[in-house]
Amino acid sequence: MSSSSAAAVPGGTPADALRRNRILSSKLYFDVPGSKAPVVYSTAYDIAFLGIEKMHPFDSSKWGRICRFLTKEGHLEKNRVVEPLEASQEDLLVVHTEAYLNSLRSSFRVAAIVEVPPLTLIPNWLLQQRLLYPFRKQVGGSILSAKLALERGWAINVGGGFHHCSAEEGGGFCAYGDISLCIQFAFVRLNISRVMIIDLDAHQGNGYEKDFANDGRVYILDMYNAGIYPFSGTETDDYLDQLDKALKVAQTRFQPQLIIYNAGTDILDGDPLGNLKISPEGVVIRDEKVFKFAKDQNIPLVMMTSGGYMKSSARVIADSITNLSQKDLIQLGSQPG
Repeated sequence: MSSSSAAAVPGGTPADALRRNRILSSKLYFDVPGSKAPVVYSTAYDIAFLGIEKMHPFDSSKWGRICRFLTKEGHLEKNRVVEPLEASQEDLLVVHTEAYLNSLRSSFRVAAIVEVPPLTLIPNWLLQQRLLYPFRKQVGGSILSAKLALERGWAINVGGGFHHCSAEEGGGFCAYGDISLCIQFAFVRLNISRVMIIDLDAHQGNGYEKDFANDGRVYILDMYNAGIYPFSGTETDDYLDQLDKALKVAQTRFQPQLIIYNAGTDILDGDPLGNLKISPEGVVIRDEKVFKFAKDQNIPLVMMTSGGYMKSSARVIADSITNLSQKDLIQLGSQPG
């Protein structure tokens, strides 16, 4: 149910030098004033055009709904949310091959990646504008969140977590590898060399696992439903026990300088693609356990929202973020001074 990897760091090559230069010249890292909370979101995250987005079970307005719950209920002031920049072609080339990025100019290819066959018939310029641009904004959000986490102790990108996308291949509604990009930027710009990925989405993070398969700087704790095909119905208590055990093992094996937490809510009971039976309260407890794991060891943590295919996901995520604030694991209110 869980997997981990750690191996040798790749040596310096011309490709590494080019990657480093791209990272150093990127505009995605910028200074965020202390008056802002380390919560990253843009209205551009949300995907809507001609109702076609409804052909995939993913709730593509989930991200905006999470923020609206938090702001309307008084947990987070709208003007304290951080707006990220869009990841440029040069930013994306830090991880992705030119051939892969060029392949996204084919509507057929994009339709296959997001698993909505009718998109094949949509002009590619429209897909770039209405689908890939929102994804690129979310990538910018994931990358910036690591900088914020190092500065503030934690950060939440209300989107991102595209864990099925690797350097050369997208899939499963993931067109860009924001987790791999976030980590590569952190290595260079934040001068860190040990990152732990805690992936609790119901599906395996096969994208970044491919990218970091032989990189000892990255430890992967990926707890997923290996029995999705055809079915597996792990329930809340068993799931949380498994998580406790996995976190204990991770703590003894690796001391990270940054944790990337992929907090998919497709583990919820009733999710059409997750096939687990975790209650909303179980998701709240899960997130609390991971944030506590990081805080107890004083490790900065970035949370990404990742998968979650029911309308109820947004409510559960907002409730979980509210709980983290109430437990003093994060601070959504204004900073003193």
